[in-house]
Amino acid sequence: MHRGKGMKFVGDSRVSAEQKTFIPKDYSEYPGKTEAFWPNFLLKEWMVGAVFLIGFLCLTIAHEPPLEKIADPSDTAYIPLPDWYFLFLYQLLKYTYASGPYNAIGAFIIPGLVFGALLLAPFLDRGPERKPSKRPFATGFMLLAIAGVTFLTWESVAHHDWEAAAQQGKIVADAEIDTEAEGYKLMEANTCLTCHGNELQGGAGAPALVEVDLSPEEIHDVIVNGRGAMPAGIFTGTDEELNKVVEFISSIESE
Repeated sequence: MHRGKGMKFVGDSRVSAEQKTFIPKDYSEYPGKTEAFWPNFLLKEWMVGAVFLIGFLCLTIAHEPPLEKIADPSDTAYIPLPDWYFLFLYQLLKYTYASGPYNAIGAFIIPGLVFGALLLAPFLDRGPERKPSKRPFATGFMLLAIAGVTFLTWESVAHHDWEAAAQQGKIVADAEIDTEAEGYKLMEANTCLTCHGNELQGGAGAPALVEVDLSPEEIHDVIVNGRGAMPAGIFTGTDEELNKVVEFISSIESE
């Protein structure tokens, strides 16, 4: 071999004159081995992430966000509902052993044990096996967690009053309510505002009374005989006072 053959001399440095193209190994010839992180594995991750991102963007375009009315801290009858991924914890806090004086158990201790087990999982399951059937601890814990979260989420959805929730969060038109009107004072005296709100915006399962889509006769009938969650006989005033309330409700218009 001749001295310097295949080499370029740059001062006292020697740099290979041949530029070899990087060709990833075919890992199918090596069972049990992993593939190259770059670009094989990373490219697959990017492709899967792009598919999910495009799908998520399509969902946000196709379905409008479920907006509600402006939050009212004084509305104590409002029933809040967390996002779907927290429904299992929301349901857990309804049980006796995890609510009331035991709130700390449901809010911190039980979730802390679950997440602590997740942190310890890599140290407890250190075997080389990758098949779920040969990893009883990891597989059992995963199935138990999925079953628990699924059950609690289902219970939360099944026992929630969705009709009342849609009504209490419904966006209603703004209206200037004359609180000095005789009809308003009669409603206040008969505890109508407890459910319908001081601004008649609705709440506690009661509808808003701004621009109601009812005739005066229908409003009269609802007040006397009730409808839905509203029982009959709530209004205890005279017929003349009842007519003034009906007239007042019919006259409310949005701004």
